[in-house]
Amino acid sequence: MTLATATNEHLANISNTLIYSAMAVYTLAFFAYIAEWLFGSRSKVARTANALTAEATNKAQAPAVTVKKAGGTAVLERPKVVTRAAAGARDVPDGPGAHGGDEQGDLYGRIAVSLTVLSFLVEFAGVLARALSVQRAPWGNMYEFNITFSTVAVGVYLALLALKKNIRWLGLPLITTVLLDLGLAVTVLYTASDQLVPALHSYWLYIHVSTAIFCGAVFYVGAVGTILYLFKDSYENKLQNGGKPGRFATSVLERLPAAASLDKFSYRVNAAVFPLWTFTIIAGAIWAGDAWGRYWGWDPKETWSFITWVAYACYLHARATAGWKGRKAAYIALIAFGCWLFNYYGVNIFVSGKHSYAGV
Repeated sequence: MTLATATNEHLANISNTLIYSAMAVYTLAFFAYIAEWLFGSRSKVARTANALTAEATNKAQAPAVTVKKAGGTAVLERPKVVTRAAAGARDVPDGPGAHGGDEQGDLYGRIAVSLTVLSFLVEFAGVLARALSVQRAPWGNMYEFNITFSTVAVGVYLALLALKKNIRWLGLPLITTVLLDLGLAVTVLYTASDQLVPALHSYWLYIHVSTAIFCGAVFYVGAVGTILYLFKDSYENKLQNGGKPGRFATSVLERLPAAASLDKFSYRVNAAVFPLWTFTIIAGAIWAGDAWGRYWGWDPKETWSFITWVAYACYLHARATAGWKGRKAAYIALIAFGCWLFNYYGVNIFVSGKHSYAGV
């Protein structure tokens, strides 16, 4: 247990200024992402529509087998048929991204990413200043948890971009959510920089809470991919059945990855972080044993952490089981993320328990 130290009000004020500055830059990034989608929509792509039209034509026509003579030897030449992906979605090409293949839209996208990097650095500095103001980890209450969570979520997005992953389509929904998250943090959830109650003075604060924040950020990225998968899958279904989606739906969804790619992306990120979520629960139980003399007591936070674990375990099992892939598994993934959100907001704000000392 460490001794309490006085709060450095100067650093605390600098932290607040940096968080508001980050919100301003995030707002500029938001408009840049909007411009990327608007200018990109001027370019007519229709790659998915063409692929699905070809698929429908192939299904309507019986595949004929022709025979050629090549040097006296019969050669069978079969026509190429578009097949269905493992997840049940069509095997169609991915869209060209948020810019829609338009050079001007792509320019705005690059500006948006640059502004996102700048705002991430400013927000990270704000979180760091908050930590230095009280000489502890910057996640002792809901306000600090929110600003750290949004920083990590943006960091995950930028890291995936750095790994050459084509996920710029995630930028607009991500920045929109970050702005809402920070707006909630600086208004409803704001808590002045202060010291923690004795039970939180432990090295487990750095281990348990940091992994919980990181897991939540990755779960969020997976949830966005799942939601977009459901929209894109409906769009592809409508095209395959001869329907004509609206102009807005076409301009937006045509530039997203194929439904099968979105489904695979969401599954991979959720599966990758699930073991860490398991460790988070175990670390929390060990910390509870040190702080309260028992490892598990079905406290609301413990209960909902376990419910979230079970929900994601069901999703991963369903996703790996034939017949529960695609949309059915996607619904389970969204339910699982809903459990995480309730554990994050609902339990901390509306439910009394051992974790109530975290405050709002």
